[in-house]
Amino acid sequence: MTPFFGVPGWAIHLARRVLYFWVRTTVLPERPEKLGLDPSKPVCYVLQHPHLSNLLVLFRESRLAGLPSAEAPFRLGSDDFPRSVFFLNRKQIHSAESGEPYAHSPLMTAVVNETLADTGFDVQVVPVVILWGRNPGKQESILKALFAEAWQQPGYLRRLVTILLHGRNVLVRFNAPLSLHALFRDGLDETQALHKLSRVLREHFRRQRLMAIGPDLSHRHTQVGTLLDSAPVRSAIAAEAAEKHIPLDEAQLRARDFALEIASDYSYGVLRALELSLAWFWKRLYDGIELHNTDVVARIAPNHGIVYIPTHRSHIDYLLLSYFLHRQGLAPPHIAAGANLNIPLIGPLLRRAGAFFMRRSFRGEPLYAAVFHEYLHLMLTRGFPIEYFIEGGRSRNGRMLTPRAGILGMTIRSFIREHSRPLVFVPVYIGYEKLVEGQSYLREMAGKPKQSESLWSLLKSLRRIKRIFGKAYVNFGEPLALADFLDAYRPGWSNETATDSDDWAREATHITATELARRMNEAAVINPVNLIALVLLPTPVLPTDEQSLGRLLEHFQSLIADAPYSRATVPCTLDAEQIVAYVERLGIVERISHPQGDLIRLVEDESPLLAYFSNNVLHLFTLPALIACLMSHSKSLGMQQIIDAVTGIYGLLEKELFLRWTIDEIPAATETVIGVLLKRSLLLRDEAGQLAAPDQGTRECAELRAIGETIRPLLDCNFLTLSLLQQGGSGRRTRRSLENDCHRLARRLILRYETNAPEYSNKTGFSTLIDQLVDANLLREDEAGHLLPDRHIATLLAHAMPFIPPETRQVIEGMACADPEVLR
Repeated sequence: MTPFFGVPGWAIHLARRVLYFWVRTTVLPERPEKLGLDPSKPVCYVLQHPHLSNLLVLFRESRLAGLPSAEAPFRLGSDDFPRSVFFLNRKQIHSAESGEPYAHSPLMTAVVNETLADTGFDVQVVPVVILWGRNPGKQESILKALFAEAWQQPGYLRRLVTILLHGRNVLVRFNAPLSLHALFRDGLDETQALHKLSRVLREHFRRQRLMAIGPDLSHRHTQVGTLLDSAPVRSAIAAEAAEKHIPLDEAQLRARDFALEIASDYSYGVLRALELSLAWFWKRLYDGIELHNTDVVARIAPNHGIVYIPTHRSHIDYLLLSYFLHRQGLAPPHIAAGANLNIPLIGPLLRRAGAFFMRRSFRGEPLYAAVFHEYLHLMLTRGFPIEYFIEGGRSRNGRMLTPRAGILGMTIRSFIREHSRPLVFVPVYIGYEKLVEGQSYLREMAGKPKQSESLWSLLKSLRRIKRIFGKAYVNFGEPLALADFLDAYRPGWSNETATDSDDWAREATHITATELARRMNEAAVINPVNLIALVLLPTPVLPTDEQSLGRLLEHFQSLIADAPYSRATVPCTLDAEQIVAYVERLGIVERISHPQGDLIRLVEDESPLLAYFSNNVLHLFTLPALIACLMSHSKSLGMQQIIDAVTGIYGLLEKELFLRWTIDEIPAATETVIGVLLKRSLLLRDEAGQLAAPDQGTRECAELRAIGETIRPLLDCNFLTLSLLQQGGSGRRTRRSLENDCHRLARRLILRYETNAPEYSNKTGFSTLIDQLVDANLLREDEAGHLLPDRHIATLLAHAMPFIPPETRQVIEGMACADPEVLR
């Protein structure tokens, strides 16, 4: 064995044996044929940095993978090179005679010259990335995390410590080969060709490292310096000094304080240490965590800026997504966190893990707004992945909240201002089977004030980690490329200045937010708790026989299988019997033994919160539920009558539930659902082609009604709001009084129907509906704040009427006709 690294061959052989006494690797791709190597062309490997440990790993793993050996000599004409590998970033070595540096490896220079001289010659250059401590699933200690892979190249001592700590956790990634013949087609000379190859390889390694550990961000104070030196912030500082009549230095100090309040202080070591703590936490909190469609992110990560847009159901959301992105070998995002989480001990830890903090409102602080906008712009243009929640806060009722334009609008304006790097929004659905904050949500829904976050409340919540919370689910939805979206919305936008975009960017933000909400909903994962909630909530106090429960579960599963909501939706794979056993183990239902067949009923304490999990997936079954609700109290209808009725009410529900279909798509979707209901004998078709519900008293009739009941609470509340607007006349109510009246009357419905549906007690839901009516110009406010309904309110009310049972309709209309003063 020939010498290498100035080390005798026998010593290298011994070093490799010693190294692999300790080293364990994960090699990607798992199947070497995926590299697409041409066996007729020579192969030369390239490593980024000259580390002997990396070289020894490459020697062994290339041989074990069945690839051309990196240890084999590389023959080039009359020249023989001892190994088929070179290093891109070689140390600068100065000749004793001339003092000139050698910038390139002799092997690299030789293959470049041979390729330029011989048009028939080609070499396949295979970049190899070796990361120590970057296989997150195998890290076992916080100390290891602190010495894991980073951008800075370690010294000899740190390298030795890294090998000792991470030798059993090495990620080796062989990448697709570069063809030098294809790279040098432009008639380059030697200097140009070497420069081009170096540049291509450096960019390749940079992207691979960027995908694995994120960009090389400077220290927090360096970021702040860059931020304060930007033109927009300098202008804002000058304006602050002029407006408040303070010295420029004082305004600069205020801007610096704002920047330090906002900026993250990212530490890879802290992030990995936090990851180890979370691995322990997940095992004690959940039975498992399922990930779906992670390949969506892997495909776009190397070449795009990414903004993750997750659903917001729990504080666990912050941790869950970052943790599993890191486990998939992707850079965890910087997370926009509310300033309410910047509390002692917790705030600094989150900041070191990549969180940056934002105030709930920028009103009255133009300098703060300018600093925050520029910080976000800095992060986006540097290519670091970002994560934020467009819903603003956590959903208390389980449905998607109306998106807020704030930080999403800032992102879009930043991209309009500078769009050299493609930017992609990745919607993410996060779902649970039980919520850590479940009881606090119930208290807030009942009207009690929201509890503020504090260190004490967090410490108290740690007592719950011994409880079983079932599984958690993460599903990546269909990405939204912002440039393509803007091209469709406003062709030629990229040629406009940022100032020109002021008028249309606001509307573009609103449309983008709605589209992202739809895509998050499309990526829903249906779990056993969702299904049991849909089936049992209409009769929460009454036990159901196990056979009937199983049939209903099968109906819902058939609807999602045969009339799928979206390709991104993930169905529940358990059968009815397994679903019942699963939720019984979670303590959500209890079994009552009986000789004629067991009965299943909801556990009393679980029933109130179960509506939350029904609402998680309500949008997936809205169309079947509407048809079932309509047909349950209709004698018979033709297909076109059903389509007309569904189309009429669809506009009322589309924005509230962020449903995916356009009006033009409703007929086809309705026919597909009716086909499934016919197949399940939940609808019948007579000889004339008319459709009808099964006969009263039959099992199928009861099951059809149960499916319709899933949407009934929402329909009742919408009908109640429209009835109050219609009966109250124009200019008699303010927005606040209408919300209060809706809330009071809905609570009467709770008593009347003994239901746990949160729609009846959630004042926010009524506020959202009123906002939608205002946005659609169906409702407006006069100068005194009184509501003026449009004449089309009556049309909406007429569209909703067929879906409300006659007896419920009479009750709601009777309450709506009552004197508003009586209601108060």
